[in-house]
Parts: sequence; structure tokens; C-alpha cells
Amino acid sequence: MPLSDQEHRNIIPFRKIWGNASALITRYQKIWWIDFALLLGLIGLIFGMINVAHEWTGAHRPSIEIDLSPWALPKYTFFSLCRGLLAYILSLLFTFAYGYWAAKDHMAEKVLIPMLDILQSIPVLGFLPGLVLALVALFPNSNIGLEMAAVLTIFTGQVWNMTFSFYQSLRSIPQYLQEAAAVYRFNWWQKAVKLEIPFSGIGLIWNSMMSMAGGWFFLTVTESFQLGDKDFRLPGLGSYMSVANDKGDNWAKFCGVIAMILMITFLDQFLWRPLVVWGQKFRVEEGGGEEGMTSWFLDFLNRSQIFQFFQNLFKSKQIASSSGMPPLDKVTPNPSTSSKPLNKIWPKLISFLAFLILLGSMLFGAWKIIELFSKVSLAQWILIVQEALATLGRVLVAVGFAALWTIPVGLWIGLSPRLSRIAQPFVQVAASFPAPMLFSYVIILMHFMGMSLNWGSIALMVLGAQWYILFNVMAGAMAIPSDLLEAARMYRITGWQRFRKVYLPGIFPYLVTGMVTSAGGTWNASIVAEYVTDKGQVLTAFGLGSQITVAAAKEDFPMLAASVVVMSLMVVTFNRLAWKRLYRLAEEKYSLSK
Repeated sequence: MPLSDQEHRNIIPFRKIWGNASALITRYQKIWWIDFALLLGLIGLIFGMINVAHEWTGAHRPSIEIDLSPWALPKYTFFSLCRGLLAYILSLLFTFAYGYWAAKDHMAEKVLIPMLDILQSIPVLGFLPGLVLALVALFPNSNIGLEMAAVLTIFTGQVWNMTFSFYQSLRSIPQYLQEAAAVYRFNWWQKAVKLEIPFSGIGLIWNSMMSMAGGWFFLTVTESFQLGDKDFRLPGLGSYMSVANDKGDNWAKFCGVIAMILMITFLDQFLWRPLVVWGQKFRVEEGGGEEGMTSWFLDFLNRSQIFQFFQNLFKSKQIASSSGMPPLDKVTPNPSTSSKPLNKIWPKLISFLAFLILLGSMLFGAWKIIELFSKVSLAQWILIVQEALATLGRVLVAVGFAALWTIPVGLWIGLSPRLSRIAQPFVQVAASFPAPMLFSYVIILMHFMGMSLNWGSIALMVLGAQWYILFNVMAGAMAIPSDLLEAARMYRITGWQRFRKVYLPGIFPYLVTGMVTSAGGTWNASIVAEYVTDKGQVLTAFGLGSQITVAAAKEDFPMLAASVVVMSLMVVTFNRLAWKRLYRLAEEKYSLSK
């Protein structure tokens, strides 16, 4: 029966109300589903951290049994992930403190940068025995000391390239941005959060990804460390894969590889990808024609009411803190107050006192090392120097081979947001996978080609060296201002000329950082590349890396100390002669702002 006009008029408002109500209900259902998922993840994280805390504070065990069952992998993987993330937090704090100190204090810089070269070149086995013994003795009744030793060891695989990148970024800030900060009379905190950290953001994010990969490189060494008859292994993914490799359990090795890939993919999608997308707003450019990058998890967080609440709270505090800042056109520059900090005495005094403490610690350490040197004969010193020269040759060849393919591939990926979105997870997995787990396959290829480890160790070093350069080139390519790329297209600059005039100046500071950290990482990787154990078979190459590994296994601390010191001196000498000149060239000629 047809409805009357009056009934139609009564139904239409009801339909509008019902439609608006259903749309509102649907919207809030989606919002609450997102918030519920976020809260559920936070609750799971809290329970996981409680489990980790129980593991740390549990009674110290003289030895542990690693369960090779696949059902033990989730717990082992979470333990390793927590150690890696905690080490990354320490690395980030160290990066800010050390990088600022080296960039702001020119007197301390002359010691801090060479010392950074030394620290990044010291192999894991050069300090791991002493570190483990000291921390275990400090916490004899719990696992805290052993866990701290593992975290600090992973920290030493992460922190150096982050610190180099941040230091180089602080030294490369354009002069016009420095002058703008002076005109606005930024204090040290405002200058840090509004200029210096944002300017270094892209390089720091990409080097953070590389740092995490560098930490995983020695995961098997860190979590399965044994000193003589003492067992210092920890339950984790690294010890699981080490035991599976020793026992030749192919199924367990396969499960460990899958767990590693899943962990790396999780970090990429939930941490690094959102940070890369978020960091794009820190690009220094005047044009903006390039395709933007996206992250599904960042979009997920932006739709969460809880996340938006804290985001708005943080923004309101930022606005309140900067509300008293006058507009730029109403600020009159005052050289006596705008270009110099208001309080110049306390920062210099603190830096000077810290510098004295650092020198005192170095002198004390040098005195202890000299005591060990008295037990090393002249013939042993000559042997160590010869081994250092052999390892130096392998390091340079490995870095050169790594640069041959990483520079073009890094440019190809970094210049294309679409390709970067596709390739980044694969690069993350490849870079983060512990290279020593692939050594057995390289050894099979070496036997097939009739190659000894003296030459084959170069291929093993390349597995660890290449990612430092690739990540830095990708970061440098992404940081090239899009207006320069548009100008190159307008003037039809193509091929080799575009690489030489646009791409190379844009990536050169990042490339130098990548090659410096790659060389340091390769020196560090020599301890596993020149001394390889595969299914009970030991292969050695003549070099300093194998000498350090043998000395650590035999608890020969005088030879260990002598080898580490010679390696450090070799690294510092080469860095002063080669890398420092390239850094100066990057600042003076290939800076986009000078």
C-alpha cells in the first residue's frame, strides 16, 4: 500500500538520524577496535618485559641447555630482541652525548674522534672476556651481570656508525640555518630539538637500521660465549642457532632462520618503516615534487584516539614553550647575545672536567696494558705486525668490492620512494641476518673453487662490510633535495654527468661515513672471517683476526692485548691518512650548503 505524503515526511528525518547514527557508530567501532588492538599489544609487551625481568634476576646458572624445539623459539627470539633494543637505546644516548661533545668542543674533538676510530675497530673478543668476567663477578648471584655483558657487546656493534653519522651531520649544518637559529636566539635545547637533531634525522634513522643489523652480526658470539671450561651462554636466538649449527641440526637451523627473518620483518614494519616515513619531513629542500613514502603502521597509529591524545598533548606543550618567540621580522639580531650562548662558562667547565676524566681513564688503561706487554716477546710483536698488514690488505679489498655494487644500488633504491618501499624490508633482512651463519655455504664454494681461507676470508668480510655503505648511500640519496633533482631534469643532465654533478656531491658525506664505519666493521669481522669453525673443522687465515680469536680461546691475555692495540693503531693511522682527508673534502667541497 503506498505511503501518504505525511508518512513520507515522517520517515525522511528518521532515515537521516539513523544514517548519521550508524555512521557515527561505525566510526567509533573502528576507533575503539584500533585502540583495543594497541592496548592489547602494550599489555603483551608488559608481560613480556616481566618475563625478561625474571630471566635477568634469576639465580646464576653455571651452564644452560639450549632447547632446539621450535616451540622454544618465540621466547628465545623475544629475549634477543629485548637485548638488541636495550642496546639500541644505550647507543642512541651515547650518540647524542658523544656526538655533541666532539662537534662542540674542538679541543676534545682531537681526542674523541681518534678514540672513536679505535673503539669501533676493537673486536668483540678483544674485550668480551674481561667484560664478562668483571660483570659476572659484580653480580655473582643473578644473571644481571651476564645479561649486561651481552647488551654492552651488542651495543659495541651498534653505536659507532650512529655516532659518526650524527657527528658528521652536526658538522654539515648549513650556515643559513645556523644564522636563523642565532637570529631567533635559540638556547642550546631549542637549537638541538629544532635544528640539529632534525637535520641529522635521516642519516641517523638509516644508520640506526644499520646499527641494529651490526648488533645482530655477532649475536651468535654474544649469546653463546664460552671461555675455556666456563659456560657463559644465554638463552636466545643467537645461542639457539649456534647450537643448531654445532650439532648439524638442519631443521633447527631452518627454524632459526625463519625466526630471525620474522623478527627483522617485525622491526622493519613496526619501528624502522614508520621512522623512515616520519623522517622525510626533515629533508632540507625548497621544492617538493617527489612521491611520498607511506607506512601502514604509522597510519594505524594516527587513527588511534590514544595516540592522538598524547600527540596533541605533546604539540600543545611545544606551542606553549615557543609562544613567547617573536616573529622573525620583528627580531633584531644582536651579535653579542644571538650568536653566543648566554652562559658560556658552565658548558666549557663540564666539558673540560669530563675531558680530564677521560684522559685519566685512558692513562690508567694504558698502564694496565703496558704491564701485559712485558710478557710479549719481540718475535711475537713482529708476527703481530705482519698479521696486521695482511688483515689491512683484506679490509681494503673488502671495502672496495663492497662499494662497487652498493653505490649504484643504494642510489637506485634511495632515489625512488616506490622502490625503497619495496626493497627496504628485503635489505633489512639481508643486512640483519648474522653473516657467520652463512659462512658454511661460502666455505663449500671455496672448496669447489680450490680457494684457501687466506683469499676466501675477503668474501666473508664483504658480507659484513657491504651493508654499512649501502645504508648510508640510500640515506644520502633520500636526503638529496628534490629541487636539485628537478633542476637536473630541466637541464637534461643525464648519465655520468648527473652522477658526478648531482648524485656524488649529495651522497658524498654519507658515503664517507659509510666507508669509515664499513672499514671499522670489517676489522671487527676479521675475528670470524679469518678463523672459521664448520662442523668440527677449523680453517684459519694468516691475519690479526685469527690471532685474536686463538688468544681469546687460550686465555692468552698478553697476546690478546697486544693484538688489539696493534689493530687499533693500524686503524687510527689509516684513518688519519685517508678517511680524515675525505671527511674534510666532504665538509669543504661536497656539502650542498657551502
